[in-house]
Amino acid sequence: MVKILKTNSSNSDFIELVNELDAYLAISDGDEHEFYDQFNKLDAIEHVIILYENNTPVACGAIKKYSESAVEIKRMYVIPISRNKGYASKILEFLEVWAKELGYRKCILETGHRQKEAIGLYHRNNYNLIPNYSPYEHRENSRCFEKILDS
Repeated sequence: MVKILKTNSSNSDFIELVNELDAYLAISDGDEHEFYDQFNKLDAIEHVIILYENNTPVACGAIKKYSESAVEIKRMYVIPISRNKGYASKILEFLEVWAKELGYRKCILETGHRQKEAIGLYHRNNYNLIPNYSPYEHRENSRCFEKILDS
């Protein structure tokens, strides 16, 4: 059974999933991890989605205000054993609906060029590659995307 929970960044299940994500990113980002990590602090995140599979937290994602019209997708993660089940797309969909409910018109996000699975996920979910936005505009590893939300 799959359950989706709307919560915030103080949720202990979210913190546990993010710790796993950060351990993965510390390896994949290599010497750039410290730069990227500074933009992923949980105290700036208020809107979190956690996906539970049989009451076990297996995936998460969040939105963070970027501007008056845009939210940034943050902290997307699915534990390895639960991948390829459509959970990341389901979380994106819930985050997009929540962003619209909050009055935002678009979602933006940044991922690294080494995260091939993430890039594929965003393309499959109709996110378009855009020029890197601040603070990633001079980072060769960064790939930035946006999606305009339907009215």
